[in-house]
Amino acid sequence: MIKTWQDISVLSDQTIREALEVIDAGGIQIAIVTDVDDRLKGVVTDGDIRRAILQGVALDAPVQSVMNDNPITARQQQDRQSLIDRMKARRIHQIPLVDDNGRVLGIEVLDDLLQPEKRSNPVVIMAGGLGTRLRPLTEDCPKPLLEVGDQPILETIIEGFITHGFHRFYLSVNYESDMIENYFGDGSDWDVDITYLHEEQRLGTAGPLSLLPEQPDEPLIVMNGDLLTKLNFANLLDYHRDQDAIATMCVREHETQVPYGVIETEEQKMTGIEEKPTERYFVNAGIYVLEPGALDLVPESEFFDMTELFEVLIDREVDAAVFPVREYWQDVGQREDLRRANAEYEEVFTGP
Repeated sequence: MIKTWQDISVLSDQTIREALEVIDAGGIQIAIVTDVDDRLKGVVTDGDIRRAILQGVALDAPVQSVMNDNPITARQQQDRQSLIDRMKARRIHQIPLVDDNGRVLGIEVLDDLLQPEKRSNPVVIMAGGLGTRLRPLTEDCPKPLLEVGDQPILETIIEGFITHGFHRFYLSVNYESDMIENYFGDGSDWDVDITYLHEEQRLGTAGPLSLLPEQPDEPLIVMNGDLLTKLNFANLLDYHRDQDAIATMCVREHETQVPYGVIETEEQKMTGIEEKPTERYFVNAGIYVLEPGALDLVPESEFFDMTELFEVLIDREVDAAVFPVREYWQDVGQREDLRRANAEYEEVFTGP
């Protein structure tokens, strides 16, 4: 975490990649962009860079190409409450402090000025899978209770949400559901509320949402129960709200290298050869944010996958957003995935 504003600053001619490293190290989702005399040139946020990635901007481009060059600022002498009021009114979480000449003196972070925000948004975790690809490990144990590091996968998932203020959980269960319920109970050991959605038959990755006892009145997060990630779920929720979309799907960038030279043609003529090109795609990361109205499209007690729900939204020309996940993310669906997650767990989840 940052000690001074200099810890989260970059020069305007540094690259987006370098700014990204500063943002990740600083832990407050922003970097201050200055000139060599410490005059403020702009700010760049985690969201700015995610949008640039989606637009295909290269990470080696200068940070000034994606920064906000007219950020909201404050004076160092402003009192705490006026800073809070201003940041809330402008819906920003950080504000640089500058002097009359535009030189940076510091930065205030809303989360530091306020008590940690407790989020009432429901979290639905799909924990009913059979874990077929992990047999024989899952013959007597549901996949979400398989240990990675020193605790079950599902416990690490829940603790990740707790870190960001979430406390209302629904666990969709089916296979070996008694073991999951006996382990987590009502959630009181974690100071959260846990309710179970019992799948009498396999309902896919979206169908269990039809089992919710009532429609929520605010956006909910849905996540597969076999994922480990360091994603900041509060940032995801804020991003979703900013997009004004009915649903947001988290995506991962996936690269595939073609093992041959690719021939470019125009009619019968060869126009070029690209040797072993790399194709890049965005793939489903298994984490979603849904507005309550999206639940009306989920059929009751029928097998229905989340990808089907998004296809319905696209067909209806309803806005659906994507959120590129840069943070650690590991699916634990196969034996090799489980070995990799165990090897990485200590550094990712228990390191400094």
